[in-house]
Amino acid sequence: MFADEDSYVKGLTYLSDKSIECPVCGHEFYIEKLQTGGGRMIADDLTELLHRRYKPGQKFGKVFPLIYSPVVCPDCYFSSMPQDFLKTPQEAIDILRSGAQDRIEFANKIAGTLVDYTKTRTLESGSAAYALAIECYDAFPKKFTPVIKQAMCAIKAAFLFEDLELDKTGQYYDFLAAAFFKKALFLYKYAIELNQSKVQVLETMSSLGPDIDKDYGYDGITYLIATLTVKYGEKEVKEVRLKDLEEAKLYYGKLFGMGKSDANKPKEILDKARHFFEEITKEVNELNA
Repeated sequence: MFADEDSYVKGLTYLSDKSIECPVCGHEFYIEKLQTGGGRMIADDLTELLHRRYKPGQKFGKVFPLIYSPVVCPDCYFSSMPQDFLKTPQEAIDILRSGAQDRIEFANKIAGTLVDYTKTRTLESGSAAYALAIECYDAFPKKFTPVIKQAMCAIKAAFLFEDLELDKTGQYYDFLAAAFFKKALFLYKYAIELNQSKVQVLETMSSLGPDIDKDYGYDGITYLIATLTVKYGEKEVKEVRLKDLEEAKLYYGKLFGMGKSDANKPKEILDKARHFFEEITKEVNELNA
């Protein structure tokens, strides 16, 4: 159990009043949480993939709220979203209990450095936390809707690897960001299939993100599938690229086309969707020329 000054940033984060016990290994620890207000988070632009960035503040510099969301046991590296950590079912615990060393090695490898979850979160340990959660959710039964949670963790990991690339250029974080965006695309499409077949229903989710500043709901997933397909789908094989672009157009059309009202659609998504729709229409015409 830890509660020392290295495990939080005074004035920016704090430790939970009560410790929690890891359901997998029994280790007791405190959770680092981000304080809000007081100019700690100064909203900046929203990226094409709906990632909210923040301007550096005078007191705390760059702040990355996403890094604090996953709960990670600092002993066995079991990771999940906060709502699931203490509710981990026995069938998942039985699977996860033997994988501690593999998880530790995986986290260090993917972060490109040794990560320590007894210390305050960093971009490296935060991105690794989401990657760990993706692996851990493989052990969860379908009633926990693990696939959509894996998709959300994948895109958040990609966001943070992008931020790492901006912060520490030249260490292959751009490659990792692209890999996790592609993983997110696969998982989002799979989650939609499972939702349509009533196997893992998305209505049980309190928020669909993708970031923590706003819940864009099902519209957000529709937009992300289209945009991830455009940005990270097949680029080399013409026939496959054309198929991907036509599929993306259908997804965008669900947002602003087909005679449906735009009144209840998020403006940020509609504006970006229209831009991409115009761009891929041009690309399709060029490929067919």
